[in-house]
Amino acid sequence: MRKVYPVIFTPVHDEKDTILIEVPDMKILTEGYGAADAVCMARDAIGLKGICCEDEGREIPPPSEIGAVDLSEGTFTKEGESYLSLVDIDFAEYRRRMDHKTVRRNVTLPNWLNQEAEKAHLNVSGVLQEALMAKLNVSR
Repeated sequence: MRKVYPVIFTPVHDEKDTILIEVPDMKILTEGYGAADAVCMARDAIGLKGICCEDEGREIPPPSEIGAVDLSEGTFTKEGESYLSLVDIDFAEYRRRMDHKTVRRNVTLPNWLNQEAEKAHLNVSGVLQEALMAKLNVSR
C-alpha cells in the first residue's frame, strides 16, 4: 500500500547541512544531513510510524493534500526558511525490509522427511521461508 505524504523540510545552514523534518500528518519530527539523507530519514520515520500503527491495531494516518499544509504553522518555522515536498512510502515493502523479528512456528513433518533433511544438512526453517516467499510471490 503506497502512500504519499507532504513533508516540511527546513535547512538550518550549519556545517553538517542539517535539514529539520516535519511530517504533520503523522506528528513526526526528525532531521537529516543534506537533501538526500533528509528524504531517506523522512521516509524511514513515516515507515516506522506506519508499521507501529498497524502493529498496535490503529489505522495509519491518511496523507493530507499538499495544498492543505500551511508552512507558517510548521514546528521549525523560526529555524529558517521551510519548503514543502512529497515523500512516498510503500508500507508493505517497508515492513518486509525492516521487520526482522522472528516468530516461532511449530511444523509437523513426517519422520522420514525430517531424517532426509538432517542427512542433507538442510536448514528446514530456511527452506520453509524460501518456499513461503516463492508461494506468496514476495521477496525481502
